[in-house]
Amino acid sequence: MKKYKQFNIYSTPYNPEILSGFLWDLEIGGFLDNDTFATVYTGENSTVSYEAIESILKLLQESGEIENYLIEVSEFEEKNWNEEWEKNLNIIKVTDNIIIRPSTKFYEKTCNELVITIDPKMSFGTGEHETTKIVLGLVEKNIINKKRVLDVGSGTAVLAIAAVKLGANYAVALDNDEWCHLNGNENTTLNNVEDKVNVVLGELKDLEEENFDLILANINKPILLDIKELIKNKLSPNGTLILSGLLITDEEDIVTAYNSVGLKVVDKTTMNEWMGLVLQ
Repeated sequence: MKKYKQFNIYSTPYNPEILSGFLWDLEIGGFLDNDTFATVYTGENSTVSYEAIESILKLLQESGEIENYLIEVSEFEEKNWNEEWEKNLNIIKVTDNIIIRPSTKFYEKTCNELVITIDPKMSFGTGEHETTKIVLGLVEKNIINKKRVLDVGSGTAVLAIAAVKLGANYAVALDNDEWCHLNGNENTTLNNVEDKVNVVLGELKDLEEENFDLILANINKPILLDIKELIKNKLSPNGTLILSGLLITDEEDIVTAYNSVGLKVVDKTTMNEWMGLVLQ
């Protein structure tokens, strides 16, 4: 029987979004958020090693994203980890009106509720994390008269799907991860919005479309700092930008950077240690 390796990763602070974003670059077999630590799975023939994971954690430590870390390694007989993981997916009430559910669980909606079906397949964006909840709440608040939407770093495409279900005419879900591209297309089909949501594989610098009325970027701070000018250039003159994936302690750096390209904060939401900003 095939064997797999399991890496339990502990960090202070524990930021599953940041960890998963960097660790997926190693072509891991799966990433599981256990609330207080992460588990990474690799197959029998995987080249992912303790040293490769540690190199990423050291970079995060040097950049100030984490203070310290611990890696535990185990070897087991292989299981269907996607199936094991899906058993733990929950129905999530994101706002008073927005519900996210996996396709494996039934939810009877009330007349005012918007139910979004997301099968994440290990991509970030199930609605569990505070930053996803923050952005969805801000989208709900700011979607009026926003016809064209861009979701940068779209993961499951939940934000783009929500935007069109809340009234946008068209959305682009952009991610440079092939797994997210596949999963985003699956989720647009599940929600019957594949004619309104264009799931694109690639980088923001390569996207030819522009003049978006609303841009969403739920990514970590270093990337948001790097792409500030690209985002500004994709935004329509009267457009709105929603940023998250940010710790409250990131606010000053992000505000300063985006002010430098002519975008000003008009609203802010916090949840625990996380933050979302609305800029125009």
